[in-house]
Amino acid sequence: MPNEHTRAELHAVIEQVGQQFRTIAQIQRDRADLTASATVRKRVTVTVNADGMVIETKFAGTIADLEYSEIARAVTEAAQQAGAEVARKVQALMEPLNDQRARMPKLTDLIEGIPEFAANPPGPVPASTAPPSAPERAVREGAAAMEFDDVEVARPEGTRDRGVTDSGW
Repeated sequence: MPNEHTRAELHAVIEQVGQQFRTIAQIQRDRADLTASATVRKRVTVTVNADGMVIETKFAGTIADLEYSEIARAVTEAAQQAGAEVARKVQALMEPLNDQRARMPKLTDLIEGIPEFAANPPGPVPASTAPPSAPERAVREGAAAMEFDDVEVARPEGTRDRGVTDSGW
């Protein structure tokens, strides 16, 4: 009976989706507790949460031996290192979910003829860690805006659009 087989297959997929939701909920709980710390020059320690937000900064008693600019660089470097570490921890938390997703049937396996939407999804663009005035930022910010050549003007210039009160209705 093909219907029984399809029904059993659908039930299995629904169970897998339910398991994914449970896994996601657990990952979210575990992620909320994540922190990472980094120490630079043995004098500056920065701790960040799972979002990369600084939640604690500690200076050693010998911090006065450093210039303000050295302290600032050390704080920035420690925050970046801690942020990178927490990102690695988050990625490790995601592994069980990624494994479950890999075992799930694709939509194209279930519905014949449907296009593959997620074949090559765009990846995230990494945020710059350069200071605001760095030349690296000027290149990205000065990049050309997206332009499209294959567009049609919906309303020609010089025409009035009176909406539903237009006599053309």
